[in-house]
Amino acid sequence: MPLRPVMVNIKALDPRAVGRFWGAALGWSVREPGVTTYVGPGGDFVWPHPVALGIDLVPVPDPKPAAKNRVHLDLATTSAAHQTELVARLTALGARPAQVGQGDVPWTVLADPEGNEFCVLEPRDVYRDTGPIAAVVVDCSDPRAMARFWGRAVDWTVHSVTDDQAVLRSAQDVGPYLEFLRTPDVKTVPDRVHLDLLPYPGDDTAAEVARVRTLGATDLDVGRGDVPWTCLADPEGHEFCVLAPS
Repeated sequence: MPLRPVMVNIKALDPRAVGRFWGAALGWSVREPGVTTYVGPGGDFVWPHPVALGIDLVPVPDPKPAAKNRVHLDLATTSAAHQTELVARLTALGARPAQVGQGDVPWTVLADPEGNEFCVLEPRDVYRDTGPIAAVVVDCSDPRAMARFWGRAVDWTVHSVTDDQAVLRSAQDVGPYLEFLRTPDVKTVPDRVHLDLLPYPGDDTAAEVARVRTLGATDLDVGRGDVPWTCLADPEGHEFCVLAPS
């Protein structure tokens, strides 16, 4: 079976502090199973979560570069009042306004305490059932090519494709969307935010890695040495990791 997206991986100088921010922002629990900090829906610990994409904060020694992240989160709201309240609450938690060339738009662009940009969207019907994260949004130059690659690499359904945007969502039509937006930006620094993918139980991880290579993924050396996951990049250089089942 194809791989499944299970986490949004964010590099952080202080994973605990950034994890606390995102836990409070989303109303999720914060757990520290090891050197990383995991943020996911509350209640009994379930990983991978059947619906939500958790956030995994990974320690790194370098701060975020000035360049805008090519991957960011869009947060959903249910009304104009909710959007206003959420922006105020996030600001009180440590978020700050961010300028990414958005101009006059109905959504609000913020950055988390380490500068990772995200958007608080105005209410949209399409995101009414996604949970707090409406979408994981990826800048790209060719949404159609991204739909071809990611539509075969993962088990999510391609909902729509145009020259400007490609939209995917889980085959069960639950949880956040994965959206590829055409932008003029090009990659200049390693990705600060990326997706982690996981094989299904019983599937061969090495075979899945080989399969996505045949689709156009390339190997990526991030200096991690001998680790149980595989770092790859899609045809436009967006980084992702294929995890080994625990």
